[in-house]
Amino acid sequence: MTENSVLRLAVVLAGLMGAAGVALAAASAHQPDASRLASASSMLLFHASAVIGAALLTGHGIARRGFGLTATFGFVAGAALFAGDLVLRQYAGHGLFTMAAPTGGTLLILSWLVLAIAAILPRRAG
Repeated sequence: MTENSVLRLAVVLAGLMGAAGVALAAASAHQPDASRLASASSMLLFHASAVIGAALLTGHGIARRGFGLTATFGFVAGAALFAGDLVLRQYAGHGLFTMAAPTGGTLLILSWLVLAIAAILPRRAG
């Protein structure tokens, strides 16, 4: 895949994350005891923007490519684990797997740190 197609994929995933985040926000507003859905919504919405930002920074060479892409897709994976676990707990009564939400949250934290590293490191001459 070319870099543009990888970045385009990231933006598509961010759009899906944003749409799911809005849908979960609506569901949480209309269902009793749906605080899990509100948390899942927030994680998806916040990190959809982070995915777009990291993809743009990487595409424009502000964030070093390898680290920037790692952060970009780390945001996608982390938010999916976190939100997916909470949504399953709300609707199915069980999560994805033991420690899925904390694993997703840890991945999100690490992705933010990797994005910071991506911006600190100088680009390779090329």
